[in-house]
Amino acid sequence: MDIENIFEDLPDMVSGSVWLAGAGPGNPGLLSLLALKALRQADVVVYDALVDQKILKMAGEKAVLEFAGKRGGLPSEKQADISERLVVLARAGKKVLRLKGGDPFVFGRGGEEARFLVKSAVPFRIVPGITAGIGGLAYAGIPLTDRHTNSAVTFLTGHGEDGGLAKDIDWDSLAKSSPVIVIYMALSRVELICRQFLKSGRRPDEAVAIISKGTMAEQMVLETTLAQAAQEAVRANIKAPALIVLGENVKLRAGLDWLGALDGKKLKVDLSDIKAQGHQ
Repeated sequence: MDIENIFEDLPDMVSGSVWLAGAGPGNPGLLSLLALKALRQADVVVYDALVDQKILKMAGEKAVLEFAGKRGGLPSEKQADISERLVVLARAGKKVLRLKGGDPFVFGRGGEEARFLVKSAVPFRIVPGITAGIGGLAYAGIPLTDRHTNSAVTFLTGHGEDGGLAKDIDWDSLAKSSPVIVIYMALSRVELICRQFLKSGRRPDEAVAIISKGTMAEQMVLETTLAQAAQEAVRANIKAPALIVLGENVKLRAGLDWLGALDGKKLKVDLSDIKAQGHQ
């Protein structure tokens, strides 16, 4: 089938509407076909800081690119202003693509923007994207779930509104109940997070991976332990954006680091060091 025919069966953007789309974890090859079609058809692309420039180059020749990024610790546009801008553009009859890193509904504030569009009577569509907690782990060679380590996983954000940790999380219960924990936007609070999990009963020697710039050419993966993660992240000069993964599944990377294997790393499948979690 001709590649162009694939797009014919996908919905078209409509003037006066907004598509809230996920651009995936960074690598342009992980963009969905529907998001790519929107890039080609949009009059205006309102994009986040985590959207790679190579993805933006896929936009139509006449598309206007508007930056609306939000980065921790840096001057950023207010969320209310971004939402209002989407409405203004749609009411001007534009085909508006709101392009967000990862998935718009996973720590992406897409729900807030969608609710504002509803209140403003602006039609919209949601286009899911591969979230970093899935794509980043896959590119690091770490299974999100595996029957040898876990049949449950928890996603959480490392950002609390007051600059500390999120206060709506029962850390003690989480530490006891979730075998694998994936933490977004956590690099600036890695010391606080590790200290909290140690206080809540996780083992100091528990496996931890910190994935920086996952799926990108600059990807870096630091394998460490809960007790050593904070100081080793500083020593390794890990850069944001980064994910923290806590759990026995991190140890599976020794046999599944497919990117490393492409560069000559020898993979070794050895489950003897895996601490059973009582799953299947």
